[in-house]
Amino acid sequence: MVDTVSNDAVAALPGVSYVMPVLNEVTHVRAAVDSLLDQDYEGPFEVALALGPSIDGTTELVEDMARVDPRIRVIPNEIGSTPSGLNVAIRASAYPIIIRVDAHSVLPRDYARVAVETLLRTGAANVGGIMDAKGDRPFQRAVARAYGSRVGLGGSSFHVGGEEGPAETVYLGCFRREAIEAVGLFDEGIKRGQDWELNRRLRKAGGVVWFTPKLTVTYRPRPSVKRLVKQMLSTGLWRGELARRFPESNGIRYFIPPAMVLGVAVGLLMGIGGLIQSLLGATPWLLVGLLAPAVYAIFVIVATLGSLRALGLRSALWFLLVLPCIHFSWGIGFVLGYLKLTSNITAHNGR
Repeated sequence: MVDTVSNDAVAALPGVSYVMPVLNEVTHVRAAVDSLLDQDYEGPFEVALALGPSIDGTTELVEDMARVDPRIRVIPNEIGSTPSGLNVAIRASAYPIIIRVDAHSVLPRDYARVAVETLLRTGAANVGGIMDAKGDRPFQRAVARAYGSRVGLGGSSFHVGGEEGPAETVYLGCFRREAIEAVGLFDEGIKRGQDWELNRRLRKAGGVVWFTPKLTVTYRPRPSVKRLVKQMLSTGLWRGELARRFPESNGIRYFIPPAMVLGVAVGLLMGIGGLIQSLLGATPWLLVGLLAPAVYAIFVIVATLGSLRALGLRSALWFLLVLPCIHFSWGIGFVLGYLKLTSNITAHNGR
């Protein structure tokens, strides 16, 4: 009797389609896919990889994985962007539950099981959790620390955690197919922030976006200053674009980094003016502007000292650089995006 009930319960589980956009991810994609194949979810599933025009060996790798395991399907993503990849994968998939996966992410074994259980229990349109950034080297550990703290990327629950319940947005997501199809899938004109924008439409349509800290996904940060700056500039740029498009949907926290960038920039210019005043024999009252960069420098130093014990000396020294990289790149990008300059800057894929 027990076995019969168990078999009936398994048969009643909805099928899951994992969808993952992949572009030049030869370093990370195998670990990401392996984490899907190793899920303890007992319902049927498939893995749909939307393959962009890669040049680093990713194409050969994912095609080889698909030949070995029939549960893996490779779908061409000729445009190569994240939202277009998600959409072609969703359209090519078959099951009623869509789990969005990032090639930089490794899902814990219980992720699908907990996500589907939560989706069914809450009646939500989308369920997601925490982006748990982890690094192997000192620089990546510093970036991971910034991602997971309020001084780095702000206070979003999917970065720092929080109580279970309705949320503005979540990391990745476990969606009801009918819910996202009803609102038109991902907006392919938005290269970054497409998750937030889709969740905005889901909420506007009356659906619930549900956060649960039980879903914690390991995320691998960018491994170099150059790639971090490029990522943050692009992310900030599209955040500014979204803030301009949907002003009623943006909290004040999105405007703090650009305000800081403008404050420091104006303060430095005033400081230079004060030095000129001093050289000309006038009262150098403009030197008061240097208070802005001084306060920011103190903020970074205090934040670094507060992270020293958790990071160790080498990563803490990187943290001194990582925080300004994140703040200024994101803030400058936000200003450019808000001023309608999005189309003039190439926004690359990835988080």
